[in-house]
Amino acid sequence: MPYTAAHWGSYRIDRETGTLLPVEGDPQPSRIGKGWASASRDRDSRVMKPAIRKGWLEGDGGAGRSGDRYVEVSWDEALRHCAGELTRVRETYGNGAIFGGSYGWSSAGRFHHAQSQMRRFLNLAGGFVGARETYSHAAAEVLFPHIMGLSNRAFQDEVTAMPSVSGACEIMLAFGGISPRTAQVASSGTSRHEVAPWLKNLANGKTRLISVSPRRGDLEKAEWWAIRPGTDTALILALCQEIIATGRANEDFLKRCTSGYDTFRDYLAGKTDGTAKSAEWAADICDIPADTIRETALELTEKRSLISMTWSMQRGDHGEQPIWAGLALAAIIGQIGLPGGGYAFGYGCTTPVGRPTRLIPWPSLPQGINPVSDFIPVARIADMLLNPGSEYPYNGGTRSYPDIRLVWWTGGNPFHHHQDLYRLEKAWQRPETVIVNEHSWTATARRADIVLPATTPLERDDIMMNRRDPALIYMSALDEPMGEALDDHDIFARLAERMGFGEAFTKGKSSAEWLEHLWERAGKVAEAHGFALPDFETFKAEGRFDIPDEEEVRIALSAFAADPEGSPLATESGRITLFNEKIAAMGLADCPGHPTWMPPVEWLGAAEDGMLQLISGQPDTRLHSQNDRGSESLSDKVHGREAAYLHPETARANGLAEGDIICLSNQRGACLAGLRFDDGLRPDCVFLPTGAWYDPQIVDGVLLEVHGNPNALTIDKGCSGLSQGNIAHTCLVRVEKWDRPLPALSIDRPPIA
Repeated sequence: MPYTAAHWGSYRIDRETGTLLPVEGDPQPSRIGKGWASASRDRDSRVMKPAIRKGWLEGDGGAGRSGDRYVEVSWDEALRHCAGELTRVRETYGNGAIFGGSYGWSSAGRFHHAQSQMRRFLNLAGGFVGARETYSHAAAEVLFPHIMGLSNRAFQDEVTAMPSVSGACEIMLAFGGISPRTAQVASSGTSRHEVAPWLKNLANGKTRLISVSPRRGDLEKAEWWAIRPGTDTALILALCQEIIATGRANEDFLKRCTSGYDTFRDYLAGKTDGTAKSAEWAADICDIPADTIRETALELTEKRSLISMTWSMQRGDHGEQPIWAGLALAAIIGQIGLPGGGYAFGYGCTTPVGRPTRLIPWPSLPQGINPVSDFIPVARIADMLLNPGSEYPYNGGTRSYPDIRLVWWTGGNPFHHHQDLYRLEKAWQRPETVIVNEHSWTATARRADIVLPATTPLERDDIMMNRRDPALIYMSALDEPMGEALDDHDIFARLAERMGFGEAFTKGKSSAEWLEHLWERAGKVAEAHGFALPDFETFKAEGRFDIPDEEEVRIALSAFAADPEGSPLATESGRITLFNEKIAAMGLADCPGHPTWMPPVEWLGAAEDGMLQLISGQPDTRLHSQNDRGSESLSDKVHGREAAYLHPETARANGLAEGDIICLSNQRGACLAGLRFDDGLRPDCVFLPTGAWYDPQIVDGVLLEVHGNPNALTIDKGCSGLSQGNIAHTCLVRVEKWDRPLPALSIDRPPIA
């Protein structure tokens, strides 16, 4: 039977109707999948032929990288220009002047993974400057090795399994909730969605669920603490202090399994700054009653308790602090390593976190070795382009930004996931050449000099092999490639051949032969794990293979907690660091040596009258900006704009009604959105999902994003000098009714000369 897969689920292909049907056994198929095929087939937005920006051909130096016309050319001419530019920059400036940008969400396929294909090609071409960490959880990726001795990836692998939580947890304090929107997706694909059934079991069982979030919908059927956004660290510190002050801290666990407790305890008591982090202190900051904080602190020590943190917690100013404080709270309670207790990071942020499945390291496309060692933190691209040669702190060192002359972007859309897009627009004009592989005219493609049309995942065969999923899926093509689109592999193979290293790139294999080669390698991995895979043709015909004896229940840090001497952590002390000497020695004002409350650069506690906190989470109709041209996303818009949500009382106080077009603005920019009501939202907040295709226009002499992209408003600043992660969730805006003519959208194919 033909199947295919995406980051939002696996599907059976109905050849007669040309439609996708969710696979059997998926308890809650994703809404996103309903708009996948229609987005892929949207001819108005697809890149049909190779295209070159007219201004670039005329030598405008990048000034016209927005709103320019394009000239469609043959593949031969497009690749000739690409090879020429790559060679020119290498010979003139060196490979350190090339930036290779990509993000791993373009396809769930193991072979047609745009990032791997691009890196393999650029490595063979002499190397490139790359990016480290992710927009999803950069602060955790840098912090966790210091305080837990584990990478974020390694900790996700051992987050306590959901069945263990259901069976033992009596109280879960879920900071940021556990959102059904993000639980739809999984990097590298998924065959089922089990988070919603798990949460239902928790809600119907003995677990007291507490969602600490400005939105009630971030964890349904839970007790809702409508915290003031950006103040979670203060709340957690107060819980810690109340437990310690009442003599309920687990001194045995703290002595055996942590270091730096005395220093952290003194800070909580106010011995270092004169302010005790009491329930009353936190109540004024967080807008949570002091009695609620005290009572919950007591209950956390009396029952099996789990401190759950979402990835969104650390996407804010000082983003390391809440997740570090959460770990400290779990340590003070002393239940780390116990079934249903301890500390978790990422439940519901993607489907597999906490999934009780064997972890199998399936093979992937070899990328080779990058001869260029230079890199930037992933969210600092605008800084890099605007400030070549300038220095910045990162993870205990001082680095300098490279001078980038050529940007090559494949399988990603920075004009979706980056912050302060007006600033990125200015930075984007700095390189001499921008080349983009893309299947659709996204905002990034519309700002490229050379656009190479790529296929969508529905137009090629591939294999879904996710190390955290219990099924392997042969991804059969649903449609023929549109226009002159080629697979990324074929694009780079042609270019590598032109540049003299074609054999090294392809190894003499076609895409089909690479798939068979990967399956052969997967067979050896399976044998090492005690089972056999079918031969490739059988797998291709059947379309799916389910791993036998797949279940494996893990409990986070259980081996360490049971025997910290025999199973030490790879930290400076071998234990969880509540005070970290290495971080303290960095002397960072924005990331001290222990969890610390520091007001964000923008927050409601210091806001001007009328300002609202912008919450820009994932929607349930698309993944990031993918499928924004699909049926589900389009049907959810208001007058063609992304829907923003306000509490009804806030809307009425501002003279607004449902269905109005509103303008959200601050000192960085402005955007339009359609208004809907949500009585499960703090009255001082506005929720605008991410992913509407960026569409800035000059309206009445002012630059205005007219489609509803919140990153026209967010701050482009590192969360600290430790990680330099993004702070998308630190943002204040004003909201008012838009009573002027509604600008037409301009997100289809750009003008072709």
